[in-house]
Amino acid sequence: MSRLWKSRLRNLDKPFVAATLLLLLLGLITLYSACAQAGDSPWAGNFGRQLTWLALGAAGLVLACVVSLHLLRHLAYFLYGMAVAALVLLLLFGKGPGVARWLQVGPVQIQPSELAKIAVVLALARFLTSTTTDLERPLDLIKAFALGLVPMALVAKQPNLGTAMVFGALLLPMLFWAGLSLSSLFIILSPVLSFVASFHRLALTGVLILVVVALLILRARPRTIAFTLVMNLAAAAAAPILWNHLHDYQQQRILSFLGLREDPMGLSYQVIQSKVAIGSGGIWGKGLLHGTQTHLRFLPAQHTDFIFSVIGEELGFVGTSVTLLLFGVFLRRCLMIASRARNPFASLVVVGVLSIFAFHILVNLGMVVGLMPVAGLPLPFMSYGGSFLLASLIMVGLVANVSMRWDEY
Repeated sequence: MSRLWKSRLRNLDKPFVAATLLLLLLGLITLYSACAQAGDSPWAGNFGRQLTWLALGAAGLVLACVVSLHLLRHLAYFLYGMAVAALVLLLLFGKGPGVARWLQVGPVQIQPSELAKIAVVLALARFLTSTTTDLERPLDLIKAFALGLVPMALVAKQPNLGTAMVFGALLLPMLFWAGLSLSSLFIILSPVLSFVASFHRLALTGVLILVVVALLILRARPRTIAFTLVMNLAAAAAAPILWNHLHDYQQQRILSFLGLREDPMGLSYQVIQSKVAIGSGGIWGKGLLHGTQTHLRFLPAQHTDFIFSVIGEELGFVGTSVTLLLFGVFLRRCLMIASRARNPFASLVVVGVLSIFAFHILVNLGMVVGLMPVAGLPLPFMSYGGSFLLASLIMVGLVANVSMRWDEY
């Protein structure tokens, strides 16, 4: 091994690697239990397929580790174009039960939206670190948003609203890390508040007053205040229109979450059974392969979106605490790697990856305990899903790449 690679391996963030490996191990153990059925071998089912994807993901991780950061930056727009083209093809030739989310590539089905997340992070990082980009110019800000909103719209069209939200979630952290001012971030975020409050006149009035007061405190110009109010009113007017364009099951999930519709045997059933599973685990859990909610199949989607409920039932409070601790270490080390990197492009890539993982973890954990609507977002390193595992390991490889080359400009 060359002296250069020995130096890079010494730079590799060991706590980050350890947290990733432990999460993968815990995920495989839990998935094995979730997939096991009496008289059946999980090796021939979803668990066996997950191991195959893990091997592919490991190859992708190694490739993402060894590729030059300068080459990644050079290929960023090309990869973005390929990702958008794949999402367009998906709408024409995609496969899935009532949705178009998978492309058939030989014997393998790929979910392009998962790999598109990586492409958006790379393209946005390149654009934001370009010497000609100025985020205080409205046109450049619009271009940055377009890079994320185009694939977001294509994924939402599948329909896959949960994954579509991930593209929006990574935009603001990357813009902030690239130097966008807090006042600009507030102006961008304020229409979201008006959108949510638009269904109640009093709440909307309160939000608009809050926005004006905040802008006055920030000493915004009258023209900026007027523009922000127009954007907030437009968002409020668009909310009922967008609500009517949601699919019935999406509306039902939101209404059920808000408590506006009781549906204990329908969409609410998942969350109810998830809470029962987590609560029944106690301190130490019922033991692997001994979860009654899991193995009597009362818990829907136990190997995908609700895998954390299996941990709660079979490993108890101790198992869930260890899982949360590992995720905390993983995210914290990502942030430290981004802060340490001297290459602005590399630093932004890590922030983008961190945003994707953090959003998945936050939404999934909130979903299984009833704090968020069921959005269909898997838990990183644990939920069954080939394309998602492949994309997750590639993103881990990118972070590891930056940690090894943190001192490169």
